[in-house]
Amino acid sequence: MTHQVVFFPSGNADTCFIQLANGRKIIYDYANMFAPEEDGDKRIDLENEIRDRVGSDRSVSVLAFSHFDRDHYRRASELFFLRHAKKYQSSDRITFETMWVPAAAILEEGITDEGRVLRAEARHRLIEGTGIRIFSAPHALDQWLRDRNIRPGDRAHLMTDAGQLTPEFSLGRDGIEFFVHSPFAEKCEDGSMVQRNASALFMQAKFQVEGEPSYLILSADCEHETLEQIVRITRARRNDERLLADINNIPHHCSYLSLSDEKGKRMTVPSDALRWLYEEQSNPECIFVSTSDFIRGGDSIQPPHSQAAEYYRQVARSVRGQFIVTMEHPKIFAPEPLEIEITRSGPKTRKKLAGAAAIATSTRAPRAGRC
Repeated sequence: MTHQVVFFPSGNADTCFIQLANGRKIIYDYANMFAPEEDGDKRIDLENEIRDRVGSDRSVSVLAFSHFDRDHYRRASELFFLRHAKKYQSSDRITFETMWVPAAAILEEGITDEGRVLRAEARHRLIEGTGIRIFSAPHALDQWLRDRNIRPGDRAHLMTDAGQLTPEFSLGRDGIEFFVHSPFAEKCEDGSMVQRNASALFMQAKFQVEGEPSYLILSADCEHETLEQIVRITRARRNDERLLADINNIPHHCSYLSLSDEKGKRMTVPSDALRWLYEEQSNPECIFVSTSDFIRGGDSIQPPHSQAAEYYRQVARSVRGQFIVTMEHPKIFAPEPLEIEITRSGPKTRKKLAGAAAIATSTRAPRAGRC
């Protein structure tokens, strides 16, 4: 019994593909940044890659958008079957049973690009009352429903708050469960002033294989204030397990702002709360994944920031783990999808060899006695 988690070389952009042992598939963010007109573009053609992985049934269980920034949804309207308009319903499109979005994605006004198409799809499904899960239930969302003559209570089964599990998956049936840490309702109230990073999804996926757990953190673009709040709440509720990580999709393309207000000269120094999150909650041999461009030295304005990368590298070394940059894996001049298999002994990264089957590039000892 094996699950698979895949990250893609898409530059500063997020897509995570999860293939469960029972055949169910999850796409967590989708951003196809490939530009064939740009000479030497080494970013992957994500549409072709996802089509190959989804297969001939052209269907996934969940399509999640952590928030509506372009680097988390670019060209999604070209690939997926959308219910709200016929122009997005050709037979070769990939269908999805359930769409996951934060409440801010429903409420935000002023969206003018492709996010507007996806917002229309989320709103359509919410009005229909099917095929949607909304994360957090702010008062503004209740009013949005009332304005459309829908009783909020009639859509309550489609809402999941921080501190809850999503109902679409279970350990017993699927070998996975998703615990929601964020968004908090108060971050999603004002649709005219949405702070997307602060109202984005932050989840922990817990896998189980033959009774042994493995943990994946999906951080989106959360900045350090939101992460510190998550840590405070989790620890106050004595729920530390929900922040364990064997795979950590580190936030915001390795931005220093997800660790601190101060970039630092050589290394970003995080707050005590985030030291605990990374240094105490990273399991042995944890894999830290930076879904980003390759790491340049110096004092860059945009992420990835070498100072933040140095901190994550230090933590990875301390737990005998790996720090992997998607645009550098396995080689900076020829990046490929990062494939991670989840087995009874934990995650194992894999590398494709020309003319040969994939092989494991890291393995773990049996995990008896672990949390």
